[in-house]
Amino acid sequence: MNIRSLSALLLLCVLLSPLSSAQQKPSGTVLINEPVVMPGLERERIIRVYLPPGYADSEELYPVLYMHDGQNLFDAKTAYAGEWQIDETLDKLAAEQSLKLIVVGIDNGQEKRMNELSPWTNPRFGEAEGMQYMRFIVDTVKPMIDRQYRTLAARQHTAIMGSSMGGLMSHFALFAFPETFSKAGVFSPSYWYADAVFDFTAARTLAKDARLAMLVGTEEGEGMVEGLTRMRDQLRKAGISEQQFTSKIVQGAEHNEAFWRDEFGAAVSWLFNNNNENGQ
Repeated sequence: MNIRSLSALLLLCVLLSPLSSAQQKPSGTVLINEPVVMPGLERERIIRVYLPPGYADSEELYPVLYMHDGQNLFDAKTAYAGEWQIDETLDKLAAEQSLKLIVVGIDNGQEKRMNELSPWTNPRFGEAEGMQYMRFIVDTVKPMIDRQYRTLAARQHTAIMGSSMGGLMSHFALFAFPETFSKAGVFSPSYWYADAVFDFTAARTLAKDARLAMLVGTEEGEGMVEGLTRMRDQLRKAGISEQQFTSKIVQGAEHNEAFWRDEFGAAVSWLFNNNNENGQ
């Protein structure tokens, strides 16, 4: 083979080869922790942690988003009905908006999910274990995450998010633990599960710097849109400003991970106001 042919062959190889590491977009890392004991519930729970692109090569501190139903967040193989693609979405936001977060996913309790994700007993589904579940996050998981990772641990940098029963629990967490959380993503909240959530909310004041993002689809089932609308109107009457909370009703959207996945990026960007204040 002559020099000209060899050069042409090498050029073709370069053109057909994968992007070099320098050209590839950086991606985050998902870690799976050993099961953690849940005090008061005598169970163990797997914790999944997403670290943003560049985490290993920096000394920055990062805001933290706690999410329920950890099995459904990062991997289709462990998800119930498709994943949220949290890691892919946050990798994109890191590249396009410089929004970098640590996400902590707490696996759900499967047959105990409904009980763990509500602070209020339901005649059909039984005893409430939501307070024990939240104390597990606040008293066990968060201190562990703050020790093991470079977090911005203060409340103004800490959010919680979930869907369905996880939406109900995230709403509760924002009002019940204002010293821990300043932001909540409330997707397709199961307000129907416990009417007590409305009296609970009315008896509390939302912190002036708190942010609440509410979302529901019109095809999610009976009472879903009505529940969110009722809560939205109640918050407005309480004087909560539009700078503090947003509510979105999506025509044709159903109760599934595909809906929540499509809405996650916009919601998390609004909650953190496209300013993660790394290192401050």
